[in-house]
Amino acid sequence: MKPLVIEHAKVVTPMGRTALKGDQMGKLNVIEDATIVLTRGRISYVGDASKATYYKKSKVNLIDAEGRVVLPGFVDSHTHMIFDGYRAGEFAMRLRGATYMEIMNAGGGIRSSMNRTREASGKKMAAQAQIFIDKMSAMGVTTVEAKSGYGLDFETEKRMLKVINNLRKKKQKVDIVPTFLGAHALPPEFQGRTSDYVDYLIREALPEFKDLAKFCDVFCEKDVFELEDSRRLLEAARKEGYELKLHADEIVTLGGGELAGELKAVSADHLLHVSDAGIKSMAENGTIATLLPLTAFALKEPYAPARKFIEAGAAVALATDLNPGSCFSGSIPLMIALACIYMNMTIEEVITALTLNGAAAVGMADEIGSIEVGKRGDLVMLDYDDYNMLPYYVGMNCVNTTIHDGRIVSNN
Repeated sequence: MKPLVIEHAKVVTPMGRTALKGDQMGKLNVIEDATIVLTRGRISYVGDASKATYYKKSKVNLIDAEGRVVLPGFVDSHTHMIFDGYRAGEFAMRLRGATYMEIMNAGGGIRSSMNRTREASGKKMAAQAQIFIDKMSAMGVTTVEAKSGYGLDFETEKRMLKVINNLRKKKQKVDIVPTFLGAHALPPEFQGRTSDYVDYLIREALPEFKDLAKFCDVFCEKDVFELEDSRRLLEAARKEGYELKLHADEIVTLGGGELAGELKAVSADHLLHVSDAGIKSMAENGTIATLLPLTAFALKEPYAPARKFIEAGAAVALATDLNPGSCFSGSIPLMIALACIYMNMTIEEVITALTLNGAAAVGMADEIGSIEVGKRGDLVMLDYDDYNMLPYYVGMNCVNTTIHDGRIVSNN
């Protein structure tokens, strides 16, 4: 593969190999007239064009990026893109005022997707996921996290994780990070026996799936998996070698943020109703707050307190939460706009949250998330010379070209 050389780019990037916290999130390195050289899929040079190592133009693939911003590839660090069963009817019910419990009682909710997913073949789920991947790539995503969690039985969860891993092995437009979310809801087979279900996950699922998933996640929520069951599951997962994530404090203030900090989880996600103590615990223990503004938007809920996290010195990441129920959207452009307009994040903080901090939320900040020598060649080239266009052109895709592992994978 010929080296890929990008000339006359305006490079905009956070710097480092760990998540940036607090006011550091707003500090980006900008090089006005830069050359980037990608050799064997890695960044071998980035800096002023005048200081670039000489290269024969006939022996490289050359891109003239004059008038364009180049950013690190975007990282969507929270998705549920492996499933079967769209739930547009539920969305219509919600728009007419139906509550979550009314939808559940009408046969909807996670169990609706569970029933369809249990019947779906791996081939069908993979084909659907490929459509999502292609759309993600066109919006600048180069790494995505994918959760199981719509099977809630041994065979279907295993099938979902195998789909994720098979997609990973293909020469994809994105890297895919697998997460086991067996504790997404209580399956009907264990109705009223939450503790027994957690025992089953610890005894049978965690040992079997540890080679198929990097992370273990739990929906830590009132009347789902409350604090003690969540702690018990995650402590067992850590002993099996998983890294830890939590869905936390999404619906009520339960203490999920505090638990995430206590366990030093890599991230806690959602956090619409996190307490001040939870924010403090996460900030002090290095747990990344992965905020999901598209979900709050779709549910007409208050947005997570991004400014409180940043002012407390925590690291914030942003992700889409693409899923068939509460948030059927993978729109990076809309997510950026919501974070700036309604969560009062600066565009500099948003860029960090969607690149380096997103990379840290999937345990890959040493490899991706910034434009630095030695890191993978994952880049996004915009149509414009000003990164403020990202929130200003509301909900519209500003990405011109997506580069993954040194290859052009999407060109708009």
